[in-house]
Order: sequence, then C-alpha cells, then structure tokens
Amino acid sequence: MSEAESSPLRLSFEGGTIVVDGLEDGDARGLPGLVRDVRTGQFRAEAIWYRALVEHMQREGIVYEDKARSYKKTVWTLQVEKAAFPHQTEALEAWWKAGARGVVVLPTGTGKTHMAILAIARAQRPTLVVTPTIDLMNQWQDELALAFGVEVGMLGGGSYDIKPLTVTTYDSAYLNLDRTGNQFGLVVFDECHHLPGPTYGLAATGSLAPFRLGLTATPERADNAHTQLDHLIGPILYRREITQLRGRYLADYRVETLMVNLSDEDRKRYDSCREFYRGFLRAEGIDMRQPDSWGKFLKIAFRTGEGRQAYQAYREQRELALAAPAKLKLLTRILDRHHGDRVLIFTHDNATVYRIAREFLVPVITHQTKAKERRDVLLKFNSGAYPIVATSRVLNEGVNVPEANVAVVMSGSSTVREHVQRLGRILRKSGDKEAVLYEVVTRGTVEEFASSRRRKHSAYGGE
Repeated sequence: MSEAESSPLRLSFEGGTIVVDGLEDGDARGLPGLVRDVRTGQFRAEAIWYRALVEHMQREGIVYEDKARSYKKTVWTLQVEKAAFPHQTEALEAWWKAGARGVVVLPTGTGKTHMAILAIARAQRPTLVVTPTIDLMNQWQDELALAFGVEVGMLGGGSYDIKPLTVTTYDSAYLNLDRTGNQFGLVVFDECHHLPGPTYGLAATGSLAPFRLGLTATPERADNAHTQLDHLIGPILYRREITQLRGRYLADYRVETLMVNLSDEDRKRYDSCREFYRGFLRAEGIDMRQPDSWGKFLKIAFRTGEGRQAYQAYREQRELALAAPAKLKLLTRILDRHHGDRVLIFTHDNATVYRIAREFLVPVITHQTKAKERRDVLLKFNSGAYPIVATSRVLNEGVNVPEANVAVVMSGSSTVREHVQRLGRILRKSGDKEAVLYEVVTRGTVEEFASSRRRKHSAYGGE
C-alpha cells in the first residue's frame, strides 16, 4: 500500500463547500458530489453532500479525518409537557425512520411547529430554523425558548447572535453560510416551498447538516420547482390535508363563492380591453398556457406602441375584474351578517386594501406596514379590540390568528397555494367555532377561470 493510499483523507468546510484533501491527482475514488476545483486543484463538493460523503467512506472503509463539522451532539430537554396529536407523532416517526431527512406536509393550524420541536428533541443536534419572514423568526424564537428553556440565537433583522439553537430567515441563511454552514446538525426549513431557487436554495446546498426537516402546508409550486425539495431536504414523508383533519384538529368550515356583476359601462370597457389584449396575443403567436409565456409577452409588448397598449389593456381589464365596485357593496352585507365575528379581508393589491380601510374604517396590514404597527394590529385583532383587519398578500402565511373565523377573499391569484393559505388563517381550533370563507368573484371575467382553477384543491371541494 502506498503512502498516498494509507494517509487518511481530510474533510474541511469552506464557504458552503466540503474540501477533500489527500486524494491522488485526478482520482475522486468514487466519492459522491466531488468535482475538481480548477482554481485550486482541490476536490470539493457542495456542503449538502457531507452526509453522503461520510456514509460512502464508512461503507468503503476509507480512512478519513473530519474537520468539516464544528458541532457535537447537544442534549435538548423539553421543559413543557405537551401531548402530541396522532398526526404529529406519525409525522415524527416517519421522518426519523427515513433517516431524519424529508418534508412533512400539514395544514396551517395543525401544529407543524410542535412537530418540529419534537424532532429537535429527538435529533439531539444543534439546530438552525430557517423562516421566510422576520415575524415568523420572532414567533419561532419565542416557541423554542419556551419549549427548551434556553436562550435562542437570532440571525437576521439586525441581529447576529448564533447559539446551538438559532432562528434565521432564508435571506440571512444563505448570506451567512461561510460562518454557519458547518455549525448545525439539523436544519428546519419552515414554509419550505420558498426554498427552491438559485439564491434561497443555497441555504440548503451550502449547509452540511445531515438532518433536515421541511415544513409546509402547500409544497407544490407553479414553476414545478418543488421537485428540487427531494435533493435540498428530502422526499415528502408524511402528508395530511385540511379535509382529513377538519372538525377534530381544525375548525369545521364552509366555503361560499359569491358572484357580482360589472356595471354596463364597466362591462363594455372590460370586453374592449380584453379583446385588444387577446388580439395582440394571437397576432404575436403567444399562448399564455405555455411556460414563460408571460415573460415572452412582456418582452414583445414593450418593443412597440401597440404592444404597450396591449399591456395597458391587460392591466385595465384585470383591475376592472378584481376591484369591481359591486364587490364593496357585497362586502357591506357580509360584514353586517358577521357583526361580532373576527373577520380577515384579503385582496390582491394594496390600492383596494386602502380603499376598504377608508370606506369601512378598519385597520390594514400591507408590506408597507411597520413591524411594530403590524404586531399591534394583530394583538388587537386577537383580543377583539379590532374585529376586522384588511390585508393584501402579506398575511397569507406566517401569522397566528386563532380567533379569526371569517375570511373574505375579495381578489387573489389563481394559485391553489394562496387560497389554501388564506383558508388556513381561519381554521385554527378554538372551541367549537365554525369558520367560513367567502370568495367574491366578478362574473364573466378572468376571475371565474381563476376561481375554478384554485377550487380544484380538495379543501374547496375539488378533486
């Protein structure tokens, strides 16, 4: 045996990658994920390959020295005894049996956070929890501190405090990989449907954590990028839908679709704008059912005056459908019917939110709302001081409003995810409440198509 063959390989962590030194020139010895770095001549792999590399070397009896990971097992002891629901226990066991790597799909309000806390306690590893927003990061910090009775680090929102149990955002996670990518044995990706992509995906590929848990209520993405989750986290291991948990673990609910009409004048204008827009698509051979058709339309539209008119016609027909005046009249009747209930009003755009605020004198939350004001509005909503809150898309996920029992969707996208998320906002179990979601749709417009598409989800009574 030569000196090169007998010398142990050395694994080290460098900027989101694993460097393997000690390999003979040009020979990666079948180690998974390794490629030759033409800049340095070294063999390296994205840090996500760490587990596969170690398992391969152990299987093949390859001697190695591990200088890559900088953590050890950590004893996490639950300080608060909280009984787990059957679906939480089943999800935990499925995840652990699969090697502590994979995605759990549970509806909003069914205890994904508690299931993750049980997973952290089972894994006994330093853990990083990655969230899409600062609000969610703060919620996780509170939950983890209560569950384990320890200080919880925070990375993001102006904080840089890394501890064995740390919460962060997707943005901060990938921006700080060079310092955090080898410090955690478990990474929990909350709302993991955000993860796939060239930037957020780095939070997964640049971490060597062998244990990974993804949490979401709606994993599927319109761009089909959810297929990347298998590599970034692991496969979907456990899934339950709203219809399976309603009544016992979620509030019972009903969904009502209410139709309104355009005025004669608005109908004429809508039809004119829509025909001009569709005529432009036909003339340019653009099929909006095809992938990237929207990008193609924009590229062509802004080259000519007629194209810019077509874009403006698209915008106008859409606004006429989404913000039909009849919708506000109907909203008046809905709010009268639900006097005393806790109502969330959702719209697709901020302009309509502010119009509702002016006409109905209700507080609003948009992406422009400061964090302190947002927390104050939500606290007063949960307490009943504010019985109604209007919002655009910022409350689709990541808020805890257990007292909400009525949602009014004034407008939205055609995506199933958005509407399942909005439904989820009112389904947290609270006594024997029955929740109701109203979907307000303008008849004879693109909204009817969008409504039929998103209602295919089983939660809406579809397939």
